[in-house]
Parts: sequence; structure tokens; C-alpha cells
Amino acid sequence: MSLKPFKSIGIGVAYSPNLKANLFEAARLSVFFGAKLFLIHVGEASEEKTNMLNIILKSFEKDNLKYEVVFKTGNPVDVILSTSEEKKIDLLVLGAVQRERFFKYYLGSIARKITRQAKCSVLLLIKPSVARVPCQHIVVNGLKDPKTEQTITAAFYVANKLNSNKITIVEEIKQDQIAVKVDDDKSLRRANIMKERIRMRENSRIKDIISHIPEEYTKDKIIKLQPIFGKQGYSIGHYAQISRADLLVMNAPTKMTFWDRLFPHDIEHILTELPTDVLILQ
Repeated sequence: MSLKPFKSIGIGVAYSPNLKANLFEAARLSVFFGAKLFLIHVGEASEEKTNMLNIILKSFEKDNLKYEVVFKTGNPVDVILSTSEEKKIDLLVLGAVQRERFFKYYLGSIARKITRQAKCSVLLLIKPSVARVPCQHIVVNGLKDPKTEQTITAAFYVANKLNSNKITIVEEIKQDQIAVKVDDDKSLRRANIMKERIRMRENSRIKDIISHIPEEYTKDKIIKLQPIFGKQGYSIGHYAQISRADLLVMNAPTKMTFWDRLFPHDIEHILTELPTDVLILQ
């Protein structure tokens, strides 16, 4: 399985109270991944704005941070998406509110609109910090899907770069896979036996994926396999929240339409209420 490293990282720059925290998070990630940072500002270029950004990032000079400021006028969503393609950005970092209100859910907040249309990987930050908060526990989607092997491999790559010591792979299993109506002790036993068989099958599938990941990424990591029976997207989000994960890693959906949002599934459950920082991999 070939791994696509993050060689370029982009962040939308808005002059808000979270500006410094967002820039520090993006700059740290660029240093950890050895990537070039692109600061995308929607608006006219000015020496004053450039100087402000240079001052904020001055403390990263010692880390040899390479960055470029891009000024472009237009609609914020269009500007950030088009610049990401022009600069061949691998990872786009976006500040996001934790919960998407009902009205904004259908009209779409800027961060979520970009996430739904981006052709690169996206990292949604709900609590950016100037001082680094270590990423110790990563939860990653282990759903049976053609993209999952790449996603799990990338999660270990990210864990290696961020010095995370624990990874939990959550296998979401649809409840309808247990085709037993439980109405007495006998049917309950049958359902439990079926669940155990499914757990063993899923764990075997995930272990096979892990066996193909380079040892440099899996070495010294605490790896947990966690099968969960329930609604896809909602179950893993809830697990990431109750386990106090620092980062949730998910597959990017093949395609998202307006109808996907009227009848939410998988990633839409996550986007509605972010359980923690979320990395969506393309």
C-alpha cells in the first residue's frame, strides 16, 4: 500500500481571535511533517497583513519553517478550494465550531462547505491552541471499505509524526448483520455467538491490514481493535468522544450531495457534531 505523505499544508487565514492559535497549529504540523505551509488569505494583499503573519510565525524560524502567503479575492470557499488545487496542497487545516446549528447545517458553514468539496485531505480543529497539546490517542475508522487500508496506514503515519502512542481502530458493524430476532434466552445466545463470529472476522481483517504497514510506523504503538455494533458515523464519533481521543481519522466519502445531508450517513454524522479534532483523508 503506497503512502501519500503530507508535503504541503494549507490554512485559511482570517483575522479572528483564533488566528494565532490556528497558525501555531498549522505551523507545528508543517514542522512535524517536513511540509511547506501555505497561508491563504481571502482579500487584498498588503504589507501590514504580511508583516503581522511574519511576526506571529517568527518563533518557528528556529525550526526552519517554510511558508508562503497567498492573497486572493473572492468567495472564501471558492478561494480556499481553488488555491488548494493550484498549490497542490495535501492537507488543508480549518478551524471549525464543534456543533453545526440546524440552519447552518443546510446552508453550510465555511469550514464544512470546504470539507464537503475539497479534493485534498482536511483537518478540522475545534480547539486550536498556541501551546502544543500532545496528540496521544488517535481513533481511526476500520469500516470495511476500499479506502480503509489506505486510511489506517495513513493514521499510523500521522501517529508516527505526531509521537502519538495509542491507536484504536474502530470497526463499525451494522446491526442488521445479526439476522436474529432476540425474544428468549436461546435466541439471545444465538445472537451473541453471531456477534462473536463477526468480531473475530473483523479483527482478522484489521490485523491483516496492520501486518502490511511499515514497522517504523507500528513500532512501540499501543494498538486496540474495537468492534462496535451500531449506526455508521454516529457510533465512531460517540466512541471518539467518550474515549477522549485527541484525533479522529476518517475515510473521505466518495461523493457527498445535498440528499446525503437530508438523510445523513457516515461522515455527515461526524460533521454535524465534531467529537474532537477530525482528519478526513482523501
